[in-house]
Amino acid sequence: MKPVQNCSCSTVFQLCLKTAFLLGLIVVPAISAQAAIPTAPPNVLVIYTDDQGTLDANCYGSEDLITPNLDRLAATGIRFTQMYAPSCICSASRAGLMTGRFPVRAGVPGNVSSQEGVAGMPTSEITMGELFSQVGYRSIHIGKWHLGFTPETMPNGQGFGHSFGHMGGCIDNYSHFFFWNGPNRHDLWRNGKEVYADGKFFSELMVQELKTQIDATQDKPFFVYWAINVPHYPYQGTQEWREKYQQLTSPRREYAAFVSTMDEKVGEILNFLEMRKLRNNTIVVFQSDHGHSTEERAFFGGGNAGPYRGAKGCLFEGGIRVPSFISWPAHLPQGEVRHQMATGCDWYPTLASLANISVPKVHLDGRDLSAVLKNAEAPSPHESFYWQMGGNPQNAQWAVRRGNWKLLGNCRDTSQKGELTPKDQQLFLVNLANDPGEMTNLANEQADKLKELQAIQAEVLQSFEK
Repeated sequence: MKPVQNCSCSTVFQLCLKTAFLLGLIVVPAISAQAAIPTAPPNVLVIYTDDQGTLDANCYGSEDLITPNLDRLAATGIRFTQMYAPSCICSASRAGLMTGRFPVRAGVPGNVSSQEGVAGMPTSEITMGELFSQVGYRSIHIGKWHLGFTPETMPNGQGFGHSFGHMGGCIDNYSHFFFWNGPNRHDLWRNGKEVYADGKFFSELMVQELKTQIDATQDKPFFVYWAINVPHYPYQGTQEWREKYQQLTSPRREYAAFVSTMDEKVGEILNFLEMRKLRNNTIVVFQSDHGHSTEERAFFGGGNAGPYRGAKGCLFEGGIRVPSFISWPAHLPQGEVRHQMATGCDWYPTLASLANISVPKVHLDGRDLSAVLKNAEAPSPHESFYWQMGGNPQNAQWAVRRGNWKLLGNCRDTSQKGELTPKDQQLFLVNLANDPGEMTNLANEQADKLKELQAIQAEVLQSFEK
């Protein structure tokens, strides 16, 4: 485990400064008082949902879902239309979020094991938990982890002072047993120790744990990574929402009930922050880890990628373009939309910048979005971005985007939206401005653009070797 330094110097400094100000030892001209008086460090809440489809919220145009709390977050913040997950699979996406690095660079090119005793993301990686805890924040993990199942690679070994949730990829939400294959394995942990809550709904357990931990954090700001395991299968929405969606056909019906159950729980936490008078100075980031699932356990679908091709497990737009917004009422614009390309890796340097924290001196692939947040006309900080699912680039799925051009290699379409010939699977080039659905392969017609994007991939692969 990497050392974590709990520093309270900033808190002491602020108390001394506040005392001096009250005693009249510091005089601030009235015209600039607001800018000169130091504000408390912001709290940070990152909500990372699981298998939520590209357009699955009202604020993204969905007309058959009820998501007032997600819409409320978007209305009090900034919504992205071209936000990309770091990967199209769970563990890799979470590694990209937690480190600000390409998942391959972070040592997690695909899913890690859900078996206890098997390591995951290397402990040499500096996680968001460590980033914030090293400057005096209390770092808290709630929900899904799926980045390692040994003491060193579980949340408490990766910078989180408190952890509650499941370590594997998915659980039944009432028995808390691993929901994939046998033998049945119980998977519910608090700070590295197995705990039991037989028959209790996991979404409600997460909300209660989160409230308790926020209340327990009184003398320092908090950083919370709420990796909510919804709407990942098994679809277990509450009775109220199942009844409300009876008119929908399966699997949208089951999926929708779980999405609205999640929305309700997000609303409970937003209400709690408001009740505790913490909401105004709490940065809330909301994002899905990748596109919706079309696996058998998900009834072969349920999510909505709209015009976009692909779903979870592939690098077409429906697999990696995700719902995402950020809300910080005290300091960021409200009710605005950003169309610039951004990625889940960007939250690492962006949140560090907003909280005035220096990032570690490591190779970050994420970029600070602060300028984009403050100005709708600011350019994307990315000239290009790279995705790779699998450790060996010879047979791994990969994609490069630069401007409106995107090149996919070894590609597959988990949405089965159209035919892919063997040649298409090898290299698939699209112009997203003209073909957002990625249905026409231009690799044979745009040789120069093909070489340009292949050169970007080669450059990234070389950087992995350094």
